[in-house]
Amino acid sequence: MILVLLSYIVYNYHLMLRKIIFSEGEYYHIYNRGVEKRIIFLDKVDYERFLTLLDIANSIEPIHLQNSNRGGASIRVEKKETLVDIGAFCLMPNHFHILLKEKKDNGIRLFLHKISTAYSMYFNKRYERKGSLFQGVFQAQHADSDNYLKYLFSYIHLNPVKLIQSNWKEDGIEDINRAKKFLNDYKYSSFVDYMGIKREENNILNTLVFPEYFESIKDFENNILDWLEFNPELFVDQGSASIDSLDK
Repeated sequence: MILVLLSYIVYNYHLMLRKIIFSEGEYYHIYNRGVEKRIIFLDKVDYERFLTLLDIANSIEPIHLQNSNRGGASIRVEKKETLVDIGAFCLMPNHFHILLKEKKDNGIRLFLHKISTAYSMYFNKRYERKGSLFQGVFQAQHADSDNYLKYLFSYIHLNPVKLIQSNWKEDGIEDINRAKKFLNDYKYSSFVDYMGIKREENNILNTLVFPEYFESIKDFENNILDWLEFNPELFVDQGSASIDSLDK
């Protein structure tokens, strides 16, 4: 308990140094990667562990997990009061993206602290390592315009395409059908949730508090495909250049 308290104090100290200011009711793109660009999700078990934490850590209640060195084993409790509202997420081998809304004062900080601490403890125990797992606290960008917020749904959900074609944003997509299939098969993103797939991870999202940009599943899919087929330079124009280096 003392170590957890000390880690929380240090965590918030670094946040103050970086002058990250969050406001209730505002939307933010949160992202972070492994220290020294290391892989933080080595297999299916690791991905599932983090997805579990996205669900149960979003609560004012403490986290309760069984078998802390295993992935999916957990006690899922009914969340009495959540810290943030999550609109989208994507886990990549060495980093993650979360689009969320600040629901209450200090909600984002507490949520990210709970996730990073719990996952780091799990990861270090499973792989018999010590030290920090993530590169600093986390990075955040304020989605302060309607266009940028809508764009983030595409940017975050298109991240996995880099796993099959790393240069697609620079040179354009080579095989649109392959990319579509890959996105539909990728389980560690909320893309499949927006495509209407029923699964336990649906509980992570609260799309009702986000603007209704997509009238239907087909509308969402078409929006994603428009970005996939369109001029890749637009990603830079929208301000994603600073975060595209996460997996490099």
